[in-house]
Amino acid sequence: MGFRSLQLFNHLASSLHFGDTAQAMYVSASTLSRTIQRLEEECGAVLFLRDNRKVSLTHSGHKMLAFSSQVLKDWQGLQAELRQDSQDLQGELSLFCSVTASQSHLPDLLRRFREQHPGVDIRLITGDPALANDNVKQQKCDVSIAINTPDFPTDLSFSRIDYVPLTLIAPRDWRITQLSQLDWRKHPVVMPEIGPTRRIVYHWFAEHGIRPNIYASVGGNEAIVSMVAFECGVGFVPTVVLDHSSMASQVTRIVVEDIESYELGLCCLQSRRHEPLINALLQLELS
Repeated sequence: MGFRSLQLFNHLASSLHFGDTAQAMYVSASTLSRTIQRLEEECGAVLFLRDNRKVSLTHSGHKMLAFSSQVLKDWQGLQAELRQDSQDLQGELSLFCSVTASQSHLPDLLRRFREQHPGVDIRLITGDPALANDNVKQQKCDVSIAINTPDFPTDLSFSRIDYVPLTLIAPRDWRITQLSQLDWRKHPVVMPEIGPTRRIVYHWFAEHGIRPNIYASVGGNEAIVSMVAFECGVGFVPTVVLDHSSMASQVTRIVVEDIESYELGLCCLQSRRHEPLINALLQLELS
């Protein structure tokens, strides 16, 4: 018993005319007759009553029709799913981001991506966000969550995800809650060694004519939170870093309204942005 036999049976059960079914299903009348006979032999029951004037379904034929209709329906559904599977994206997409971004922005992004492209495996790499562009250039990853800058490389593509403000923090025990309480000549500052925070903060200092008393330069925004919590000085960090820091309760947030925000986004090589897997992630963010 094959699907073709069931298709012929179903059509005949509907038309109740051998000639009409043979013509509609592109088989000869003799082939159709032999198919129905073999089907009846396999079932061990008469499925049609036929004489010179009419064809009708038997009680067994009605049961067979219910069975064959469900089987053909399931088969059509499976075929549609298999066709869809063959069209769905498959493969692996490597993505680099900071530990903070993996907690703040990545979960929702990956959830939506996985809903649309369940056949794609994500390989996540975390590290210093200052390395995001280089990792993409060196093809250590396909896409990174990076920060836009005035000198953003022209050979890289950037698609914005979010704006992330910077927050000034001070040790909690210093009891400093307002910008006006800071004496920049006396209070030390913890700065990042590299990255956009360093550029943005130095630009803010220059605009306000401040010569900061630099206590230390450290790697990574999380390290700045720790140094400030240990009363080594004050520092600027992205708000999202502070929101996910275990040491947030040990520092005081000080609002600075006129400092530039980060522009956070997805970064990839310009030459690769139209590759199916990468483009699917970028289009998701644009939708």
